[in-house]
Amino acid sequence: MKPPCDELAIRSGSTGEDCAEKAGPWILATTILGSSLAFIDSTIVNVAAPKLQGTFQASVVDVQWVIESYGIFLSALILAGGALGDWLGRRLVFLIGVGVFAAASAGCGLAPSIGVLIVARSVQGIGAALLIPGSLAIISASFNEKTRGRAIGTWSGFTAITTALGPVLGGWLIEHASWRWAFFLNVPLAAAVIVLSLWRVPESRNPQMKRLDWVGALLATASLGGLVTALLESSQNGWGSAIVVSSFAGGLVLLVGFLWFESRAASPMVSLELFQSRSFLGANTLTLLLYAAVGVFFFLFPLALMQVYGYSATAAGAASLPVIVLMFLLSRWSGGLVGRYGGRIPLIVGPLVAAAGFAFFALELTSDGGYWRTFFPATVVLGLGMAVTVAPLTTVVMSSVDKDHTGAASGINNAVARLAGVLAIAVFGIVMVKVFSTQLERSLPRLSMAPEVAQQIRSKEIELAGIELPNSLHGDGKAFAKKAVSEAFLAGFRVVLFSCAGLAVGSAGVASVLVRKK
Repeated sequence: MKPPCDELAIRSGSTGEDCAEKAGPWILATTILGSSLAFIDSTIVNVAAPKLQGTFQASVVDVQWVIESYGIFLSALILAGGALGDWLGRRLVFLIGVGVFAAASAGCGLAPSIGVLIVARSVQGIGAALLIPGSLAIISASFNEKTRGRAIGTWSGFTAITTALGPVLGGWLIEHASWRWAFFLNVPLAAAVIVLSLWRVPESRNPQMKRLDWVGALLATASLGGLVTALLESSQNGWGSAIVVSSFAGGLVLLVGFLWFESRAASPMVSLELFQSRSFLGANTLTLLLYAAVGVFFFLFPLALMQVYGYSATAAGAASLPVIVLMFLLSRWSGGLVGRYGGRIPLIVGPLVAAAGFAFFALELTSDGGYWRTFFPATVVLGLGMAVTVAPLTTVVMSSVDKDHTGAASGINNAVARLAGVLAIAVFGIVMVKVFSTQLERSLPRLSMAPEVAQQIRSKEIELAGIELPNSLHGDGKAFAKKAVSEAFLAGFRVVLFSCAGLAVGSAGVASVLVRKK
């Protein structure tokens, strides 16, 4: 799901001279296609997760690393990527980002092991951190105040469509070709973006930009990497292991160092002064909590559909379409809620409706439920809640700081939204593994199987519902064991869903306390 402040990042950029009438559509086509590379790829990987687990006989921690390695570099470096474009040239940095992203995508498609795939995904995240803010900045610099609104509307509409179709297209490729083609698809698209950029997109830069906060970017990346490493590896190595303890301690020290440096830097990557505004603090805390819930949901939902319910990759990709479609169709209406009721009420009601959607998912989970009865109603409620929330959230972020800082505010909020998903997958992955393991331990003694067979299953608990059952199991024994694994996964998913509902309720509480009525 797109973060809430992309449109604000465009609107708050430096006012450019109106591009030539013939160049405008080409610039929009280039930036839409470039942004869509990153949006589509993030959703495709969620759908591809079960196939990756099966191909490499990987644990759920390995699959988490495939997603988290991308998210760490993207969320930590996206602000620096935007500043680098202002300094060196927006088109140049955008082109570098697209090139890096394409090369890394080819590396992902050719990866012979899960370790190589994780490294390639990290490089993809670096490329995305350059191309995403670059595409938004190019629109800002190419359209003046009179034409920018229409350009934003066109960009938003098309990127919403590509975001919605991404999981379906990716699922179809995974089902009928290979998960590798989900990555190879990026290469010709990136080539088209590069050609269009060199042919039709003018170069622009900010002459007042004189320095970059490289130290802040490095500290942010290292601290986030340390904390996420500790959280992920704790599931299979335990909290007392050397790698977990050292990673967690190092991450905390670097985080403190990051905050200390940013409070004293002349041109900080994150201006901590902005958080003195209660509404800005509230909007970003709400974003952190709500997008954490959304992030872990979209990670686990395809796993549940494919590994427990037997959905195809295409069907799993299409299952969440109502959320994206509702957000797209209702965005203009929900944006008008702020003018009528102020920002506070929509930011209370929207997360509460989203919380009801998560709760519906948790309550309706069964081992044999159909989509239209079990998942579709909950998906509609969740989509309605997010639709009510996102546009008012963008407006509150914009209005909570003075005009000169709206660009920085939108960048920070975007980074927070992406950071939320990274942290949520790491934290709730621990919860998921723990509940799954506990539930499975209760079920195995009730099954008629040899002790050594039960031990083989226990040794693979970290794979969750992707466990390959021992070949010695046949007939009813294998069916009962499969059912026990599925029920253990659903038990863990149910706990995570109720936790997501709690996060959504918490975000509504934050809005009620910190966001101003008007």
